Amino acid sequence: MADASLRPIPRIDPDLARRLHGRADAGRWGLSVEDFAATLARSVASRYRDQSPSPREIEQYAESLHVEDLALACACARGREPAWEHFVLGFRPALLAAARSSAPPDLARDLADSIYADLFGVEERDGVRRSLFDYYHGRSTLGGWLRAVLAQRAVDHARAARRIEPLPEGDGDPRIARDDGPPDVDRSRHLPLVRRALGAALAGLAPRDRLRLALYYTQQMTLAAAGRALGESEATVSRKLERTRRELRRVIERRLREDDRLNDAQVAACFEYARTDPAFDLNRALPPRDSEPDTG
Repeated sequence: MADASLRPIPRIDPDLARRLHGRADAGRWGLSVEDFAATLARSVASRYRDQSPSPREIEQYAESLHVEDLALACACARGREPAWEHFVLGFRPALLAAARSSAPPDLARDLADSIYADLFGVEERDGVRRSLFDYYHGRSTLGGWLRAVLAQRAVDHARAARRIEPLPEGDGDPRIARDDGPPDVDRSRHLPLVRRALGAALAGLAPRDRLRLALYYTQQMTLAAAGRALGESEATVSRKLERTRRELRRVIERRLREDDRLNDAQVAACFEYARTDPAFDLNRALPPRDSEPDTG
């Protein structure tokens, strides 16, 4: 049987692409008909993964899609700022509300922010920024898809938390209760390295970028409030926060590799250790607002 990954990308009829491009009003996001046709083709390929649909089946399927949402997602994945601003203003409140209904208050904001980071595309593969939007194919509404993604993140987090919960105290084998295992030597060796790398990365940020982080994390401001303080739109604050977080990670990785001579596995372990290290709480690592310079 032929490898499904080697199947050709379905061809989208140009007239169909133009018609749906117009229905979606995709031009307002700066998407060409060719851009939108490629997005439609990816959706068709996902739907008919192990099949070869006929032109009629492709047309019927494409006509059933939520094309306005698909065009918005496509434009956001390509970094079109008007589309991203529209998305933040239109979808962020509902996403935060859904997060609060799916997770405890202390976790809800982190879940919503993690999705925003993945939607913007903080991960790169082979030099190409990968966005979570690439996995939206228009079969459901964008809002419904986002709620489903968030709900799955909440479930995944709950499962992970259960895996690391300590065993309950009781009448079990006392030898097991007393056995804490050997100390993690790598953790004690690597955490100081990654802490220093974080400090250096924060110190190397532009004052305005550091202030933006401080307003959001230390002062616990909303995106809108931070934007008012900085004279920026809510969407711009969100986008620049994601850019700064990516820059921090890039600088930390480079320092660990070049200065501390760590390999890929060791760098990955450093970031895993950092997840539970208080030094990586930006609320603690950043200076208070009063110590930041006035950037105007």
